[in-house]
Amino acid sequence: MHLCAEFFFRVRVPPPPTLEELLQFYEQKWRSEGYESAEEEANYKAYGREILTAFWEIHGRDFQMPLAVEKIFYIDVGDVKLRGFIDRVDKLESGGLSIVDYKTNKELFTTDYLEKDLQLTLYQLAAEQLWQLPVEKLTLYHMRSNTPVSCPSRGQPQLNDARQLVLDVADKINCQIFPATENDYCPCDFPEHCPYYRHQYRENTSETANDEAQPIAIGGDEVERYVSLQAQIKALQEELATLRQEIIDYCEAEEMKRVYGAENEITYQLVDITGYNEEEVRAFLEPEGLWERVTGLDQSRLKQLLADAAVAQDIKNRIQSLRQIISTQQRLLVKKRQNDDKAP
Repeated sequence: MHLCAEFFFRVRVPPPPTLEELLQFYEQKWRSEGYESAEEEANYKAYGREILTAFWEIHGRDFQMPLAVEKIFYIDVGDVKLRGFIDRVDKLESGGLSIVDYKTNKELFTTDYLEKDLQLTLYQLAAEQLWQLPVEKLTLYHMRSNTPVSCPSRGQPQLNDARQLVLDVADKINCQIFPATENDYCPCDFPEHCPYYRHQYRENTSETANDEAQPIAIGGDEVERYVSLQAQIKALQEELATLRQEIIDYCEAEEMKRVYGAENEITYQLVDITGYNEEEVRAFLEPEGLWERVTGLDQSRLKQLLADAAVAQDIKNRIQSLRQIISTQQRLLVKKRQNDDKAP
């Protein structure tokens, strides 16, 4: 898609290529590798023709010669030389520049994505250095829907942040600091060096050059064993929750407090959970000038207040009187049966 957009706009003088010429170029540049079947390839190829036909119809009507297409740049950011390519640069009637970057993402870009896109920010830095003209418009062109999504140029603070980022990255490269960060394009061409993928390339056994204690080697068997155990634990937890509820339901229905097995017994309890109503406590403590000490009814702060010798005892008693039942929990207490209690 990028090559076809470049072919369309890279002309010495108008008019641009005809639709037939554009689609012929598309056929010449098509690559069949990477598709799971001939049917899948045919579908994608037809989809590409639809995109390009719409692209030609949109841009062929009022064709405007761009200032540059697939423009290579070398710019200085501090003592760092930055190299890149800008898909398209247009000259606006106002005299400023417009930068267009073609994208084949599946989803249309959000405003937040557009305004934070680092690539466009670096392109603005490059364009303003190359042409000594202000960039007024930044655009990500969504090829799949032929939709340009635009925003104004970056302000100076954002440009300065981008410059600093380039310097920081360059410094880390010089120091050979390459922290791995996963994204949609992983794995890259060097998975054997990446901490997220390197394990796939390690041999089952490895020799160490020193006598230092080494961690236990983890292979595929250990990984699969862990996942299997995790699945078993989940299944057991679900079974335990179901059985727990069955015991509770039985005890409530039969008005029983304890049930017995051959070796163990389970006692069913209803436990009241007490606490404070925030509005009531606040209504009492604010006039006393003490509410700020337990703002949000922080339980640890309230405990400290009740333990403070400087707080009058009648105030502490009043706070304690506001304590109330806020919920009731069902509990099952398991205990080993004594031998003399067991049924014969």
